This record gives sequence, C-alpha cells and structure tokens, in this order.
Amino acid sequence: MRVIKTARCLTVGLLMFLTGCAVGPDYQKPEVETPESYRLETEPVDQVVNLKWWELFDDPALYELVTTALENNRDLKIAASRVLQARAALGFSRADRYPSLDVAAQASTGNIITATGDKTADTVTQSYIAFPLSYEIDFWGKFWRATEAARAELLASEYGLKAVQISLIADVVGAYYQLLDFHQRLAVSQKTLESREKSLDIIQQRFDKGIIPEIDVNQSQVQKKIAAASIPLFERNIALTENALSILIGELPEAVKIGKELTSQTAPPEIPTGLPSSLVERRPDIAQAERLLKAQTEQIGIAVAARIPSFTLTGLVGGATNELAGISTDGEVWRVQGEMLGPVFNFGKNARRVDIEREKTQQALFQYENTVLTAFREVEDALVEIETYRNQIAAVSRQRDAAANANRLSKKRYDQGVTSFLEVLETERQLFNAELELSDLMRQYLNAYVSLYKALGGGWVSKSEIIASGQPTRELYWSRPPEKTDAEGEVVNANAEK
Repeated sequence: MRVIKTARCLTVGLLMFLTGCAVGPDYQKPEVETPESYRLETEPVDQVVNLKWWELFDDPALYELVTTALENNRDLKIAASRVLQARAALGFSRADRYPSLDVAAQASTGNIITATGDKTADTVTQSYIAFPLSYEIDFWGKFWRATEAARAELLASEYGLKAVQISLIADVVGAYYQLLDFHQRLAVSQKTLESREKSLDIIQQRFDKGIIPEIDVNQSQVQKKIAAASIPLFERNIALTENALSILIGELPEAVKIGKELTSQTAPPEIPTGLPSSLVERRPDIAQAERLLKAQTEQIGIAVAARIPSFTLTGLVGGATNELAGISTDGEVWRVQGEMLGPVFNFGKNARRVDIEREKTQQALFQYENTVLTAFREVEDALVEIETYRNQIAAVSRQRDAAANANRLSKKRYDQGVTSFLEVLETERQLFNAELELSDLMRQYLNAYVSLYKALGGGWVSKSEIIASGQPTRELYWSRPPEKTDAEGEVVNANAEK
C-alpha cells in the first residue's frame, strides 16, 4: 500500500514537472510611438473620467434613444453573444489540460463463431463495465498556450463588445442630429414656401392691374415651386432617417420622437482632450487588437508543439464476467499504458504550419499598429472639424443675417420701383441657401463632438477610474448613460438602477 502511495506521489510530481515546459515565443506587448500632444491642443490634460459625453448633450429624447438602443440593438446582442461564445471556448480549451474519464460498457449473449467457423455448444454471456482514463501530458505547453489564446480571445470579444457599444451610441446620436437637421431644413422650406406664396399673391395682383410685367409673375412662380419641391425631399429624408434610427434602437421602422430643435442643441463648452499616451489604453478597439495579437502569438507555440512527439497516459479500471472462461475470479480488470506519438516525415507540413502562424502573427501586429495610427488620426480629424466648423458656422451665420437684411431691403427697393424683381429673387435664393447650409453645418459641428468622444474612447470608462475619481459608483461606467441625481446624489429619473 505504501508503495502505491509513493508511486502516486512520484507520478503527480513528474506530471507537474512535465507540464512546466512550453515551446514557442512568449508574448511581448508591442511598443507604439505616441505624440506628446495633439495638433490643436496647447497643453495636454488627462480627462479620462470626464469622457461621459452623454451628460453634455442634455436632450431627454436623445437619452431615451441611446438607452433603448443599448438594450435592444441586434448588433450589440450579437457582440454580447460572441462574448459568451468566447467564454465557452475558453472552458473548452482549458479542459484539454486535464485527464478525461469516460465510461464504457458492453453486454452480449449467443453462440460465438470461432475463427474456424465453428460455434460453441452453449450460449455464451459476456458483460463488462470499465472507466477509461486518458491524459496527454502537456510536455511542450501546447494545451497551456491554447488556453492562453482562448483567454486572450475572450478578452478581445469583451473589448469588441465595448467597441460596438461606443459605435452604437455614436451612430444613434449622429442619426438623431441628422434627423433634427432634416426637420430644421423642412421648417426652413415651409417658411420659405409660405413667404413666397404671399409674394406671388402680391405680384399677381400687381400684374393684374398692369403695374408689372408678366415675367415677374413667372419668376415668382419658379421660386415658389423651388421651395415647394424641397419639402417632399426633406420629408422623405426624415422618414428614411427615422427608419434607420428605428433599426439602431432595435425596433420596427416608425416615427421617432424628437426633443429639442437643432438650433436649441448646445455643444460642450470645452473640447475634451486627454493625454495621447492614454488613448492606447482607453480605446477598446486598440485593446481588442492587442488581445488578438496575443492570441495569435500563442498559436505559434501550438504549431511548434505539433512538430514534437506527444506523450499520453491511459488507464482502465472496471469489472468483467465471462461465464465460460472466467477472466478473473473476482471480476476486477485494470490496465495502465503509456504512448508516445510524434511526426517523422510529412514533407514539411508541420514546419509550414509554424510559418503560417508566424505570418498571421505579423499580420496581427500590423493590424494593431494600424488601429493605433487610425485612432490618433480620428482624434486629430475630430479636433480639426470642431475648430473649423465653429468658425464656418460663425461666418455662415453672418452671411445668413446679411442675406436676410438684403432681402428685406431689396423688397423695399422693388416696391419703390428702384430695382428689378431679379434682385429680390437673388436675395431670397441667398437667404434660403444660407439657412439650409447653416442647419447642415450645425449638424456636422455637433457630430464632430460625437466623433471626438468616440475617438477618445468616450463612454468606455472603467469602474476603477470612476472609484479613483470619487464619483458615484452607481453610474453605468462604459455602456449606458448614468442616472440623473439630485443634489444629495439620489436617483430622480424613471430609469433608476435596480
């Protein structure tokens, strides 16, 4: 008995020693070069915790749309399902590192035909039940690396989920501002049509009295139809945008309730920035690419291990009976055996498998580096857009005001017979175009802020960062907007966290 216990201890110790080896390269996190500051930023300030940008766009209708989308969007559900799939895959890979125990049973009865074609004189009954045990020693770390690869893929899927959440929030907000833009342009068109109908009525009366020529009537009719034709255009765009927004929030296409008008929307008072070096840590798509690189690096070790012999221990214990032969007087059966299996010659197939995984790893590295470069480009683009759109809006606003004043003066001049109706038409056209352009610029300006928050990883703030900042931990820190609270910190809105 003591000998058996000693053998067991030696076996366990040997297995622990054997499973400590691992072939292939160990993963090293790649170093990436980051700028010291952004182009339009004079002094970098890390504002990681202040990237909850939904607090800055105070629109209840928008808040409701984002919340609904995070609950119902199908792409988000697919990403969440992929996380569960990756978690199951991790458990599947981890199981290969441990012994497997099966059960086998068989029972038979009848005349057994011998090799010479004879049969026994009596009916023979046989039965057995056994528990086969199999364990492949992870001598080269093949299963360990497979587990690490699956774990990295699980983390990548989680970061992928967060990236989908951020993109979804940005898409919903962008579509909402597009919808407000079309509503604003529709209102401008309707107002312009109403004004031109009144002008046409006056001009028609003047023509009927022989005061003005018929061409003035025709030109006024043309301008009226131009304004009238723009109305169904924007009505169509509103419906199409509502349909797209409905799909984003996971509902059937229908009309979407809006809150504040586009002109009442307020942009954040300051541009959020953040240290460029922290962008690599904060962007979920960068973290996802880095985890995928680690997972692919582990695949090299798995491919290398396939070139080396594997060692397997198998055992069996059970009971069997044979009424005629009697295999064992007490019915107990057991067996222990070891097996070594390794490749000898396969025309370089295993070597090429290693080369394939190395090239895939190189591709994953390039993908990671490209993701980092793209992230910095997106931040720079958004900063440039915010600055230039702000200046452009100021210029077009002055243009709109000047066009409105010119239109008012031209009408007076026309009424006094000082100028032709062409001057009135030109100022009306300029005013109409300026108002439409201003609406579109306002949409692009607000969406530039959305792009910036998305580029900075906004909405993906870790719980540890919130705790470190001293902010309430009840806030949903990377997917959904926080609950509204009163001065004492109590939740006051209907979507209180349960």
